[in-house]
Amino acid sequence: MRSESAGKKTKGRSAGKDSPTRPSTKAVPAEKLGNKAYAAELKKLHVELVHLQDWVKETGAKVCILFEGRDTAGKGGTIKAITERVSPRVFRVIALPAPTEREKSQMYVQRYLPHLPAAGEIVIFDRSWYNRAGVERVMGFCTEEQVQKFLRMAPAVEKAMVESGIILIKYWLEVSEAEQTRRLKSRIGDGRKTWKLSPMDLKSYGRWYDYSRARDDMIQATDTAWAPWYVAHTDDKKRGRLNIITHLLGLIPYHPVDKPKVKLPKRQQVKGYREPKYAFKRVPEKF
Repeated sequence: MRSESAGKKTKGRSAGKDSPTRPSTKAVPAEKLGNKAYAAELKKLHVELVHLQDWVKETGAKVCILFEGRDTAGKGGTIKAITERVSPRVFRVIALPAPTEREKSQMYVQRYLPHLPAAGEIVIFDRSWYNRAGVERVMGFCTEEQVQKFLRMAPAVEKAMVESGIILIKYWLEVSEAEQTRRLKSRIGDGRKTWKLSPMDLKSYGRWYDYSRARDDMIQATDTAWAPWYVAHTDDKKRGRLNIITHLLGLIPYHPVDKPKVKLPKRQQVKGYREPKYAFKRVPEKF
């Protein structure tokens, strides 16, 4: 298996050399990471993500990032950490709902194709066409014949993507049984998280080993030289996010784009003009 833990230097793609403008591709140390240290490291990575964004716009690069993994493994939180300081016009997040009856009659990957990146875009899939090899297979939403057909087809489709100029990066987020249980229980008692607890999550919970086997089959069949899988262990969410973002930046040969220094212009002054006093309704100040 070619997959490796996110945070290590990769062999399949040119990661570029570490420099003052590029974060180290080494994994974050294993000691406990506090909120202050996490925020400081994430701030540095956000600056690099902005450089990546500018480079993608400047060069017309096309980047496609897939996030797959077990329920509660932290896909959403990682995607949020990546996108919270960049432009949604460049970084697009795709999280498709269950297929419609019309989509079920199409070629399987067809509904994903319109969302692939054009020049100057980074598209992040929060679950992707690999639903067929994971949740659909485990929960019985497709036949075993359909699964095997998908596993044979996916490498060829991804090779066509890469040959068209797309930088394709695939992550599998892995969480332990004990940590998954803890996270699911925390959702039950937290009103802010109940929306994350779907009936599908509860059904899936009891099928841990079915998901393990499906994951292993998927990676064995679709881990290729042109589109390898990278596995990130995310029991520690903060460390997992930092390692994934650092690893991601190391896979793309970006560099800071030269920009003119920003200077605020003088404001226009109009003699005798006064701001009108509108009767706006104010928000009560309770805090």
